[in-house]
Amino acid sequence: MALDIAKSVKKRDEELLRRIKQDPYTYYAVIECYETLLDILYSLIEATSDMKVVDQIRENLEESIHNRSLVRDFRLDELHLLSDKFNKLLGLLLDIEQEGNDTVKMTQIANLLQDTMEIITQDIMKNGQGILKDENRESQLFANINLDSIKDEAWREKCVRLRLLLTTKESAIYVPINLEARRRMTFFANSLFMKMPRAPQVSSMMSFSVLTPYFKEEVLFSTEDLHKKNEDGISILFYLQKIYPDEWKNFFERIKPKDEESRKSMLDEISRWASYRGQTARTGKVTNSTERAKLEPKDEFLKARMDEISLWASYRGQTLTRTVRGMMYYRKALEIQCSQDKNGIAKLDRRTDPSYQDGESVADMDLAIADIKFTYVVSCQVYGMQKVSKDSKEKARYLNILNLMMMYPSLRIAYIDEVEAPNKDGMTEKTYYSVLVKGVGEKYDEEIYRIKLPGKPTNIGEGKPENQNHAIIFTRGEALQVIDMNQDNYLEEAFKMRNVLEEFESDKYGKSKPTILGLREHIFTGSVSSLAWFMSNQETSFVTIGQRVLANPLKVRFHYGHPDIFDRLFHITRGGISKASKTINLSEDIFSGFNSTMRGGNITHHEYMQVGKGRDVGMNQISSFEAKVANGNGEQTLSRDIYRLGRRFDFYRMLSFYFTTVGFYFSSMVTVLTVYVFLYGRLYLVLSGLEKSILLDPRIQENIEPLQNVLASQSVFQLGLLLVLPMVMEVGLEKGFRTALGEFIIMQLQLASVFFTFQLGTKTHYYGRTILHGGAKYIPTGRGFVVYHAKFAENYRMYSRSHFVKGLELLILLVVYLAYGRSYRTSTSLYLFVTFSIWFMVASWLFAPFIFNPSCFEWQKTVDDWTDWRKWMGNRGGIGMSGEQSWEAWWRSEQAHLRKTSIRALILEILMSLRFLIYQYGIVYHLKIARHSTSILVYGLSWLVMLTVLVVLKMVSIGRQKFGTDLQLMFRILKGILFLGFVTVMAVLFAIGGLTITDVLACTLGFLPTGWCILLIGQACAPMIERTILWDSIQELGRAYDNIMGLILFLPIGFLSWFPFVSEFQTRLLFNQAFSRGLQISRILAGQKDIGEFE
Repeated sequence: MALDIAKSVKKRDEELLRRIKQDPYTYYAVIECYETLLDILYSLIEATSDMKVVDQIRENLEESIHNRSLVRDFRLDELHLLSDKFNKLLGLLLDIEQEGNDTVKMTQIANLLQDTMEIITQDIMKNGQGILKDENRESQLFANINLDSIKDEAWREKCVRLRLLLTTKESAIYVPINLEARRRMTFFANSLFMKMPRAPQVSSMMSFSVLTPYFKEEVLFSTEDLHKKNEDGISILFYLQKIYPDEWKNFFERIKPKDEESRKSMLDEISRWASYRGQTARTGKVTNSTERAKLEPKDEFLKARMDEISLWASYRGQTLTRTVRGMMYYRKALEIQCSQDKNGIAKLDRRTDPSYQDGESVADMDLAIADIKFTYVVSCQVYGMQKVSKDSKEKARYLNILNLMMMYPSLRIAYIDEVEAPNKDGMTEKTYYSVLVKGVGEKYDEEIYRIKLPGKPTNIGEGKPENQNHAIIFTRGEALQVIDMNQDNYLEEAFKMRNVLEEFESDKYGKSKPTILGLREHIFTGSVSSLAWFMSNQETSFVTIGQRVLANPLKVRFHYGHPDIFDRLFHITRGGISKASKTINLSEDIFSGFNSTMRGGNITHHEYMQVGKGRDVGMNQISSFEAKVANGNGEQTLSRDIYRLGRRFDFYRMLSFYFTTVGFYFSSMVTVLTVYVFLYGRLYLVLSGLEKSILLDPRIQENIEPLQNVLASQSVFQLGLLLVLPMVMEVGLEKGFRTALGEFIIMQLQLASVFFTFQLGTKTHYYGRTILHGGAKYIPTGRGFVVYHAKFAENYRMYSRSHFVKGLELLILLVVYLAYGRSYRTSTSLYLFVTFSIWFMVASWLFAPFIFNPSCFEWQKTVDDWTDWRKWMGNRGGIGMSGEQSWEAWWRSEQAHLRKTSIRALILEILMSLRFLIYQYGIVYHLKIARHSTSILVYGLSWLVMLTVLVVLKMVSIGRQKFGTDLQLMFRILKGILFLGFVTVMAVLFAIGGLTITDVLACTLGFLPTGWCILLIGQACAPMIERTILWDSIQELGRAYDNIMGLILFLPIGFLSWFPFVSEFQTRLLFNQAFSRGLQISRILAGQKDIGEFE
């Protein structure tokens, strides 16, 4: 850039200086190149005559700069020739140490120096021809060269840096292959050009702490977990190798022995050991001492390798080990910066500084200052219980946390300790303490503080916020960063912590000093699957462009559970960093933002520093997370904090606050309700006959064409494309709009619209249920790798009431509307514009969980799913039966919210259930057997048929219970009699009454919603009828409906499973190409050794 500027300036030095100073980094780079070049030349020259030549050139250059005649005295457009020569010279100097100090190399260096001087004096300098003419010179110019400096590492680093500054085009060998390395380097380099406060010395910076709440999540992947294979023969280690192939290759190069024989021996031992590990993980515990011995590595070297493999895998999962390693980079960064503060920025090599003669004492002082400025506390809520637990998994978690304290001596663990002790009356009572411990030696923890608590915190509040609040007393400093246990940090980002903390004292905010500093996040789980990529893009847009706009200019950014930095003293005296009241503070993080804003705080957002963040990567995990957030927003809507903020904000800030918090979920609910109102309104018009009379009006006929154009223009937005606009804009800003457009198209090809439409149903269901009934609970999501197939019964349990029931209801509405409507038969395109988005939503709600379920369309998996489904539906509930084991237990748990809700909510639930009676009331008058009668008797007879069907079903249920397995003949006779009676009645109706097949299908569409209405009313009235004979009938009716819904959903899956290409297409859809190949290979090699995992 500087060479181009110099080439273009022809007249004045002032213009050259002004254009170079426009970018201060270019200006400083020019000065650094000049000073470093002189330093290298002087270190190479030995002869006095050669030194005199360089001095003359330097004096002429500095004189021209002083007189501001540089442009007149030098031909600056020839500087590129000089740059090329210096590049070759530096390359030759850097090669000498590796290839030896031979005569040929020295001759080449001398020739390059001579060429360089000729270019400077003859081509660049206008009056420099006489500098090289020296009649008293005894030898050739630069005949004697001093190469002693080449052995100095600091001198070599100068040559490398100068060569990088002079290189205009980067060589491909210097570009990292790893995409994550490229991303981190690119972001760090770009962030240095952003506006950020100047960093003070470490001794003068604000001290800060980091707090991470932890419950029972994964700490470290055990070797059994890594080698345990799922039904497809895929282990976590195999999966990670396919996702991160280059990182695994580099890692294995680091740990493998150098000689081939040792390498082969290690591979054989790893293969044997991994085989037994994987077999044990599948079959259970090993009781035989001989078999147990096989599980242990033969030597300490191999055991260390196994530990390194576990760490390598854990650093790529959402584990506590990864989080702790990332946060401890703060300490390492402060230690390095502290040493640089003492040594001076220019003195980069400690060995050249006399102050580092006593290295150990200085290093200890640096560590001490870093420990004063930084504290890391992990609040492990149940660490004390894990310590004494007999469960192998819990004990392993305790040992892994203990190992973390040994690995990082400055790490502190806080937990709630439960102690049983006799009181004054001699009765045993439980006492609770907040305890802080640290690691001591190699195998022990030492207690630092123990503070008595008035009671068990989690009994009066939500678990996670109480876990944070009890440990906040153990943090230190003026600032506090809250980090979730599925986050990560990077060393280069940790260097910027001093700059970020200066934002608290920045003058640009005036009197409104920041109380919460928001940081951006990088979602590191985006490469796992297509779903993870969708969530990664969605979250990235929210934590960047979304929060940036919320903070400024809207001023409605709050705390969202991300890596925000709190003014610790401000918040610890104003209620803490999170509210913990049961239920109402389910989304505890955002309430700290509400609290800070209401008490005069200022929340800002900063893009020049980022922290890693893991997100849910599977369909069920993502849906659980969305359900949790929707529940939390429902409770926010009912809280007084929202009311108070709404009253205090001005009109525009209030609107911004509404649409960026609970308003988004309320609008989503209204969107879905609008679909219901539209379809039920059209259903009424169709079945009542009003639609036909309206359309016969000539004025309506004239307006059909404009209506079609309007609907066509807005139909695109019905797909929710505006919701992805922030995502496209953020990717466009960071990667270019061509890349953004390409990623958007790829996302649509991978059915991103299906996924986001499905999540719309999740938000609507859980938000609406929380508003109506309250009582939202924390939903654990899990943070594992999704390489397993979720069974059909599991998906049905999770999505039955939130999506499948609603989807089938809308499907019936659309079918009835299509069958009886005459609105758009004259205009097919208009009909499609009106209903296409609704058909799309129905298909998404019904089949998205199966489309995004790995291996869902494999025939053997389909057969296994059907067997498991039938077994689950047939299991009776009882004491000790969970919802995963029995349909009856699950069905009762689905009604738990109705047993705790208010009378008003129950009445509203019953009133909303009455909408299902519209179908029967409208359809029976359109039956051919009704012969166009509008008498109320027709509707009454339909109820008689409905009750007859219910009585017959009840008789079959009683017969099954009464006769059982001992009297199967009697039960079959009963079913035979009922079947003959049904056939007789249907034959008479077909022959005499004029019943048709169309009428039978119509009756099915009309009576199914009526039965569902009866079921919903019965569930709402459960406290009153649970002990009566009606309850068994309600339960059997519910079982019948779930059987019908399950069959409807399973039929398309079973049909598509017949075609093998469907399964392969789904695998390509869900995972990247490398993993798709690995999945096929794993099926072939499932029974073989795992040696391929280590090659």
